[in-house]
Amino acid sequence: MQEPLRIVVIISDPNLVAEGDAHAQALEERSRLLRIGLLEAGYNLVATLPADVFLTERLAQLQADMVIVDAESDARDALEHVVMATRDERRPIVMFTNDSDTAHVNHAVAAGVTAYIVAGLAPARIHPILTVAMARFKHEQALLAELDSARLELSERKVMERAKGLLMQRQGLSEQEAYARLRKAAMNKGMKLVEIAQQMIDMAELLG
Repeated sequence: MQEPLRIVVIISDPNLVAEGDAHAQALEERSRLLRIGLLEAGYNLVATLPADVFLTERLAQLQADMVIVDAESDARDALEHVVMATRDERRPIVMFTNDSDTAHVNHAVAAGVTAYIVAGLAPARIHPILTVAMARFKHEQALLAELDSARLELSERKVMERAKGLLMQRQGLSEQEAYARLRKAAMNKGMKLVEIAQQMIDMAELLG
């Protein structure tokens, strides 16, 4: 049976709620509904943390699968802390807010927010929202992995072509012979073909 997602909720200001402040009370109600929705959907709400300089370490210690930002969309400090905390170990980020300002939406998405949910928070919506956010995050990560793989392949191909060119120019070999020479050298030294090619290029540059 699959373990429930470990959720960490980030709040921008734990001391925001003030008695008699309608706006603050609305934020408190949103946070309450969020917690109810997470628990009813069976998620593992492991912590509620402030957005501060210790966030990176805390997320690592808690092994969070997903980060939920419960804050006003213009709370850029909070969002920046979250983005920095997930920069090296990416996690889906879902943001709940009452502000529909499109400028804030664009900023949040550009900062790496996976899903941006405006108002109308009902506990029953939590599960489908987080399910879609996780699916989107995994899809984006797969695309990034494919892009990195393509870039690496292109880089290695350039190294191979350059190494073959050096052999062809300096030893009068054909392209096929140059490739065979590189392949044999790689096998003899127990190295990858691209590694022996880079080594040859480095030596040629060193010797001029």
